[in-house]
Order: sequence, then C-alpha cells, then structure tokens
Amino acid sequence: MISRRAVITTVPVLLAGVARGANEAVSEFIYDTAPFPSCHASTVVELANGDLMSAWFGGTDEGKPDVAIWASKRSAGKWSEPVEMVREPNTPCWNPVLFYAKGGRLWLYYKFGTSPSQWTAGRKYSDDNGKSWSVAEHLPAGIYGPIRAKPLVMQDGAIVSGSSVESYHSWAVWVERSTDGGMTWTRFGPITAPGAGGGRSTSGLIQPSVVSMGGKKLRLYARSTEDIGRVCVADSADGGVTWTQARPLDVLNPNSGIDAVALRDGRVVLVYNNTTKGRSPLNLAVSKDGEKFTMFHTLEDTAGGEFSYPNVIQGRDGDLHIVYTWRRKKIRYVRLALADLPK
Repeated sequence: MISRRAVITTVPVLLAGVARGANEAVSEFIYDTAPFPSCHASTVVELANGDLMSAWFGGTDEGKPDVAIWASKRSAGKWSEPVEMVREPNTPCWNPVLFYAKGGRLWLYYKFGTSPSQWTAGRKYSDDNGKSWSVAEHLPAGIYGPIRAKPLVMQDGAIVSGSSVESYHSWAVWVERSTDGGMTWTRFGPITAPGAGGGRSTSGLIQPSVVSMGGKKLRLYARSTEDIGRVCVADSADGGVTWTQARPLDVLNPNSGIDAVALRDGRVVLVYNNTTKGRSPLNLAVSKDGEKFTMFHTLEDTAGGEFSYPNVIQGRDGDLHIVYTWRRKKIRYVRLALADLPK
C-alpha cells in the first residue's frame, strides 16, 4: 500500500458562541457543580429523540478508588444534573463510551481497575434510549470493546471498535470487531508504528478512532507517545477484518487523546492538541481525503491548561457535537454548525 504524508494548513479560527445565520454555535459546561472534584474522558451520543447524552469518569482524582462513571442528558437546551451510572467496589472506573448498535440498543462500555495496565472492561445497555439500564457485566480478560473513542457502526451492523493495550514500556493498538450487535468480539492486532518500542521509555500507539473512507475502506487515527509525536493512521480494505501497520501523519500529537469522525459528505474531522508538549491548545481540523488536514477551529488555547480527550459526533442535522475535558474540573460541550466548516 502506497502511503502519503499528510500536510496541515490553517485557516482563520472561528469563535465559539457566535451566531451564524439560522444556527448558533454553543459552548457550555455540562454541569456547574457536581459531587466530585475531578473528571475526565467524556463521551457523547445523540439519542433517538434528538437529545444528547454524555458520560465521563469522576471522583477525587484519576485512578482513585472512588472514581465512578457519571452521565447527563441534554434536552431542550439544558443538561440534567449528573447521575452515577457505574461504581465498582474499591477500584476506579475509566473511559466510558456510549454508542448505539444497529438494532437500537444503547451501549455503555467502560473500564475498571487500578491502572490502565490492569484494566478489565465492563458494560451496560439500555433498550429504551437511556431511560433504564441493565446491570453491569464484566467482560473476559483481553476483550475491552471501544477503549476510549466511539466505535464505527457499519451499514450491515458490524461494529468496528478501536482498542489498545498499555503494557510496561510498550503500547499497541488492536481492533475489536463484532457482528452480533456488540455481544461478542474478535480481535485483530497488534498495530504498531515504525520504530516504536525500541527504547527505555514507553513507546507506541493507543486509543484509536475508526472512520469509514467509503465502502469497505476504513481508517483509524491513533494517539502516539512523544517519541513518535504524530497522529498515526492504519487502513483496512475489508471492513475492518484486517489492517495495515500504522504510519505517522504530519499532524502533531503530544501523547494526548484524539477523536475523528467521517462526515456524511465524505470529509474527515479531527479533534486534537496541535502542540508537541502539553494539552493546550485543543483544535479541529478537516480533510477531504483523510490525509491533508486543514486546521479551522481552536476550542481552547490557554497556556498551561489541560483541554483533552475530545469526543466528536455528527448529529442528524449535520452539526458537530463535541465534548472534552476542561482542566480536569468540568466537561465542556460544543456544538458547531456544519456550515462553519471550510469547504
């Protein structure tokens, strides 16, 4: 497979919260106060009635035993008070992911354990669009489902989920695929980047986001460690059954979570930290071919702040819905009109 290097260019940044014609961009916190001081790793899904639901982990601090999964719904322009979704006894929860299977079942996948290298996956489901939920189920060792970013649900119902394993000094991407609505999974991997894993420090890729490139062609975008320093991609030509190894794009990544979504018009939108160090600024870029990205929007740019772990979806109306960590204290939600994207 011939690879091409991506090139990032920039256009003037749009300002969140400024009205544009019939639509108005929105930038707001999901909650003002909560029964936990720290939060991280949010996810968002559009419910069947057009409302939004977001979930994240919150507690004393990341990795503390009191960290649980919390959620809120946005209806009529307002977010509900956070409610506790999952709490595992005496061990922290991590990285919730909300998504619909093709049959209409709403899944909540999450991880729990003392650290990412010790994770077990758990899940719950709702068959009434989040009004009620099943009891939590723990998955077999080695199966995680979507590790942080939403999975890709294909037209035939197959779910292609980006996963990863964080071992001592070595990270690697895996892809888990389900053909029964998320009940069972098969794995492909590991997917690594050239030269990764050869030094004394942790090296590799994690937390991939999978998008459709048309037909059975899929692409994943992965977070990388600082020795690689770029967003990396791998490709599948058979609907996610097999994959190439990864290669870096000319898109910066300071070892921080990213997310991507393929728009219905074929363009790809990437949310990422456009820096080599730290987790500010937080930016959006768009590409017509999945290779050459144009940065078009800055969500946050306060020096020394942490703005990270974005999740982005395209709503039924075409608008982008984005959630992300704001200084580990709150979760911010942004809606951006499709018309605000560069052509």
